[in-house]
Amino acid sequence: MERRHGLLLAAVLAFFTVLIAPVLQPAWLMGLIVIFYSLVLFRFFATKYLSYAFIVLAALYGLGVLPVFYFVCTLAILVMGEIVFGTGADDLNTYLYYVISTSWAAVLVMVYLNRMVPLTLILGIITAVLLKVILLKYEDSLVIEGLGIAMTMYLIDELNYEADLQMVVIAVIVAFTFGYFAFRFKTADLSGLFSAALVGIILIVFADARWFMVMLAFFILGSISTRYKYEYKKKIGIEQGQGGARGYRNVFANGIVAAAAAVLYGVFVRPEFIVLYIGCVATAAADTMASEIGVTGGTPYMITTLKKVPIGTNGGVTMTGELVALAGGFLVCVVALLLSIITPWMLVICTIAGFAGTNIDSIVGATLENKGYVGNAGTNLLATLGGGICAVALFLWIPI
Repeated sequence: MERRHGLLLAAVLAFFTVLIAPVLQPAWLMGLIVIFYSLVLFRFFATKYLSYAFIVLAALYGLGVLPVFYFVCTLAILVMGEIVFGTGADDLNTYLYYVISTSWAAVLVMVYLNRMVPLTLILGIITAVLLKVILLKYEDSLVIEGLGIAMTMYLIDELNYEADLQMVVIAVIVAFTFGYFAFRFKTADLSGLFSAALVGIILIVFADARWFMVMLAFFILGSISTRYKYEYKKKIGIEQGQGGARGYRNVFANGIVAAAAAVLYGVFVRPEFIVLYIGCVATAAADTMASEIGVTGGTPYMITTLKKVPIGTNGGVTMTGELVALAGGFLVCVVALLLSIITPWMLVICTIAGFAGTNIDSIVGATLENKGYVGNAGTNLLATLGGGICAVALFLWIPI
């Protein structure tokens, strides 16, 4: 009951701040009011961590670091989110209610402040729900959530990218439909659903739907590879965890550099960012196929010493794995060629880059990962980055 009253008072504070902050100057005065009110909530109501988040955001606003739009919008999203999750439920329906309620709150703020930035709000809300999925079990995560929401909106808005509203709506529908079915078919968990949707929206809005189709090709190849001889891999203890369902770590490790390439292409429209993107996705596909199919190809050899190692050892490679890696990168590049994203010469470059990126993954696994310096997600991230850089280097070195 005490927490419910605290959330109600926090909602009143957020509403009051939305109304008053745009007209009350200087900003530090509004910041002090919010901090004082939050200290009251902290002292007398069970809203300690929400109070912490309000205080940090108010301090940033008062110091002039955080503009008013991101400040009040983040407060509204945080409060609505806490109200929705007040029941303690943790399922898909609750996250759906979260998205709907926070979207309405953010849209009302946008209309009131006359800041028509739908892409900024959409990416901010998806970041909010993704952070909620990842951090829900940590009570003290609200400060991280608040900063993540505010900084995401700030960054997207600062790009000054003119996104067509119709394209944004289409991107949201397509990306969330893909994420939903991935979740239903158990190829992604809840965090994978929302992180995949986030990456999908970025690809469609900053590049176009064809780039999303290339990523979808990787996802299909990866899912097929994961299911390949799954019972055998499970029997020897090297199967993908959660029954093959990917989470946010896997999505971001394989897709974050590619998403950055799409943003760079949308802002600068340079061919280097096309090959960076395809090189990254080709690497992700090649590495996934090499890992999932290659482990069934007999005794692996350590890539750094060429000595035999147990199946499943980081850095172990097989001839089967190398061949399917080459095939996986090539298939992704063929899809990109058929969609008229790349030229035949770019196909050659990106296929080579995908193969190189796969072996970078093995080298990193044999050295850094085996010594505990990075985890599997870090290895995949370095591999996709390496494959993308390799593609750009070849493109610039041998231009045709």
